[in-house]
Amino acid sequence: MAATIFSGDRAVDRFAGDTSIGGAGRLPPTRLSAVLGLRADAADERRASWEAVVQFYWKPVYKVIRIRWGKSNEDAKDLTQEFFVHALEKEFLQSYDPAKARFRTWLMLCLKGFLGKAHEAAGRLKRGGGAQPLSLDFASAEEEIGSQEPASPESLEDYFEREYVRDLFARALKELETECARADRAAWYELFVAYDVSPPPEGRPTYGELAGRFGLPETKVTNYLFQARRRFREIVLERLRRVTATDEEFREEARAVLGTEEP
Repeated sequence: MAATIFSGDRAVDRFAGDTSIGGAGRLPPTRLSAVLGLRADAADERRASWEAVVQFYWKPVYKVIRIRWGKSNEDAKDLTQEFFVHALEKEFLQSYDPAKARFRTWLMLCLKGFLGKAHEAAGRLKRGGGAQPLSLDFASAEEEIGSQEPASPESLEDYFEREYVRDLFARALKELETECARADRAAWYELFVAYDVSPPPEGRPTYGELAGRFGLPETKVTNYLFQARRRFREIVLERLRRVTATDEEFREEARAVLGTEEP
């Protein structure tokens, strides 16, 4: 479900910088950063951190290659795999300096440099260069591309930013759905989707209308929506913490994505 909810640009716009979703509140405490883990002494920690970065960024990278770079489905798959394998082998992501740029800005610079040499890199995985292909759900990425509005003539960087936020929200929404189902709180998630994620084109329903639709008192609709919004925000922030290197970068990302500020 989450794979298609954030397929439209208006859905991304509604959440990015939407303080009704981001809300005010304290940012989560410092947790293990996959970005910092890329430079860990232990090889297994470096590998785990690299895998976390891949899972967080592979889809926007694939879409940039596929749509903005104009590559075929198969070529985009190969180049996406090649880029991340190359990043592991050459360790160029480890050279990231948080004092100079956000990590995703650095990643985009690395991708542009890599694609500039695409004629040299393309096809190595197909020819059996010794690298094990990554397990990535390219079919879901293609499905999302097919359901999205045609790409606007924005810059490569702007397109990457939008797809990064789109995927971040979709993954957070899926996590929220799973959590609510396990805790027997499906109504939280369903109300959140009905009111905040994909309301009808004519506008958001009233709380009274939702109460009637779900057979709940209006007070519970208010409470459930508050709880779902708060948990969605927490999930997004937890994911951002994993791919930022400093508290300053984390807060900058939180403000950019959710419009949230630490009190």
